[in-house]
Amino acid sequence: MNILVTGTGLISSSLCKILKENGYSVRLLSRNLKKGAEFPVYRWNPEKGEIDPQALNGVTTIIHLAGAGIGDQRWTVQRRQNIIDSRVNTAKLLFQEVKRLGIPLKSFISSSATGYYGAVTSSHVFREDDLPSDDFLGTTCRLWEEAADRFADAGVRVVKIRTGIVLSGEGGALPKMTASLKFGICPVPGSGKQWLPWIHLEDLCGIYVRALEDDSFSGAFNAVAPGPVTMKEFMKEAAHAMKRPFLPFPVPSFVLKAVLGEMASLLLEGSRVSAEKIQETGYEFRFSDLPAALKEITLV
Repeated sequence: MNILVTGTGLISSSLCKILKENGYSVRLLSRNLKKGAEFPVYRWNPEKGEIDPQALNGVTTIIHLAGAGIGDQRWTVQRRQNIIDSRVNTAKLLFQEVKRLGIPLKSFISSSATGYYGAVTSSHVFREDDLPSDDFLGTTCRLWEEAADRFADAGVRVVKIRTGIVLSGEGGALPKMTASLKFGICPVPGSGKQWLPWIHLEDLCGIYVRALEDDSFSGAFNAVAPGPVTMKEFMKEAAHAMKRPFLPFPVPSFVLKAVLGEMASLLLEGSRVSAEKIQETGYEFRFSDLPAALKEITLV
């Protein structure tokens, strides 16, 4: 089975290695060709609507992970549009090229995010049949998933993986969130009561593999660990994992809003998200609780 993966970040790198170990033929789409890459790399330029047609030759599944980092830059008007376009327009381009070339695609597996439900701190537990939020994150995820659903309308099996905060010592959010703990400072944004839906990178990759191999997977799935925690609980467990004292340093919401603008909602609000649907498929989490997940990760 030939798998085409878009995106060259943390998740893509780990997932491609696992797929290769499982005997799959893997190729990547990237804006830049890399000499000596572990996998065949084909160039695309989504802004110009260009894809090397050889990238799609013989492909049976596309795993769409491409997208500008949500928390990498302040959300200016231009940045917000870039975040949306890098997800939506790339999916549309893939659909157009698959259709134009007559590729008999079997499945399209798209990344999405728990931001679909918006940045909401409440007692409600969000499940896959909940409606999307109308805030920026919810709108982005809704448009993202609608672009993926164009494949479903064409008879292709579509899976949408709504991902929480991915925990890994190799990159992503975790090293940034825990950097100050090295110096004995434990910042807790806002009230600390906001929920933090999380998943270990190994489990996320495991869900993608199951979505690839199990044809009964279809539609949206929350990719979050079944052990929910608040932001304050998360920082406490991280401090414990790093063998540092937990001395919480509250960071007022007005400070974060002044520094980050609208993007502060990523830290100040958070939804509680259910893992029941993915568990009902028989998927067994290796890291279902936060202490076990952090213990496995090297935090320095």
